[in-house]
Amino acid sequence: MTTSSIVDPDLYEILDDRFLTGRCANGDMRLERLHDDCRWAEGPLWLPAWRQLVWSDIPNDRLLRWDEPTGTVGPFRSPAGHPNGNTLDRQGRLITCEQGNRRVTRTEPDGTVTALATHYGTKRLNSPNDAVVRSDGSVWFSDPDFGITSDYEGHRAESEIGACNVYRTDPSTGEVHLAADGFAGPNGLVFSPDERHLYVSDTRAGHIRVFEVRENGTLSDGKVFTEAPADRTGARFDNIRFDDAGRLWVAAMEDGVHCYAPDGDLIGRIRIPEPVSNIAFGGPKNNRMFITATTSLYSLVLSVTGLPR
Repeated sequence: MTTSSIVDPDLYEILDDRFLTGRCANGDMRLERLHDDCRWAEGPLWLPAWRQLVWSDIPNDRLLRWDEPTGTVGPFRSPAGHPNGNTLDRQGRLITCEQGNRRVTRTEPDGTVTALATHYGTKRLNSPNDAVVRSDGSVWFSDPDFGITSDYEGHRAESEIGACNVYRTDPSTGEVHLAADGFAGPNGLVFSPDERHLYVSDTRAGHIRVFEVRENGTLSDGKVFTEAPADRTGARFDNIRFDDAGRLWVAAMEDGVHCYAPDGDLIGRIRIPEPVSNIAFGGPKNNRMFITATTSLYSLVLSVTGLPR
């Protein structure tokens, strides 16, 4: 059963009763802008040990951090290789996709940076975009060409691989393996709660695909989980995150933040005043959504909770 009402003209849009019964629109009734001095903000990541959020400002070649206790913003690292997506490994170390340096890195406890992936075989990666870490320690990342098509978010160059793929690193040897190909522009990645499936947004293709993760670490051919709705002007998929009820939350560029039921139905939307690039759950209860949108970092405390860390 569906509805088509708006709870708040500036925030929540309800497209299906499941957005109401799931209490998805029962949180804050206003957005809080935490920072507004970026060129193109991406890759928010909550660091629970420090009660801080780290995120990327790609064209300005820097990582920034917002401190929850004080509300202050400061530099985390600059230059930073035109960073994009960020995540944590199983030991709590920062994993960053560096578009400009065309590599995936790990920040060690002493602050030094270790390169985890730079090549596939003998060929340089395009410009790693987003990464997730599986419980076995393998790092999975998307590698579109967004950072080499111009000098705005990296350095203009020709692709040595000639394709945009998803890769994984072997947790024992560090070798980079092809996980899936056939993408136009792979972007956001997220594992299902049981890690049996990997979801990948393909920005240029306008859909999100879901793959079965086999025992040997390879992926099935995959199928389309959902398409960008044709009636939503400017809806393009970037990064994706699960809540603990199995709903998929999607950064949908000009169409704000989308919420999808486990069956792939679009059930609701959060309106954001700028094109949305990335989202992340964080805060002490993991129910604060951080949203990077063009020049700004926003947050919203929700009545739903992100997938347990």
